[in-house]
Amino acid sequence: MINRRYFLKGSFLAAAGLAVINPSKMLASDNNKFSGVVYTKDDAGKWSKKVKSHAPIATVEGNKVTVKTTHGMSEKHYIVRHTIVGKDGAVLGEKTFYPKDEKAVSVFELENIPKSFYATSFCNLHDLWVSEYSS
Repeated sequence: MINRRYFLKGSFLAAAGLAVINPSKMLASDNNKFSGVVYTKDDAGKWSKKVKSHAPIATVEGNKVTVKTTHGMSEKHYIVRHTIVGKDGAVLGEKTFYPKDEKAVSVFELENIPKSFYATSFCNLHDLWVSEYSS
């Protein structure tokens, strides 16, 4: 169990590091340096059949941002974390999930919601997924 915790902690730190480096480079493009490490609905790579259940969906209502991943949750396969990242790389909100959680849904109350940001979803089997939100 301790080794698993170290693995998950290391995965979180790696994902956060990628997000802070320059989140705009995480999106699909001809020069996507993170292709095969970070996935999007447009650049799903080897996980092309996993887009619907892994790419996070962000919605904004008032001062609340809701991030949802339509993914089942079980001991062997689950969404580990949601993060909201500003265009400047600042982490605006984060939530960790556990296999016993029923759904991968996060609600973040923010004072100032940017017009655009990134929502991330990390699956314990299918890596880090990023979606861009723009109002």
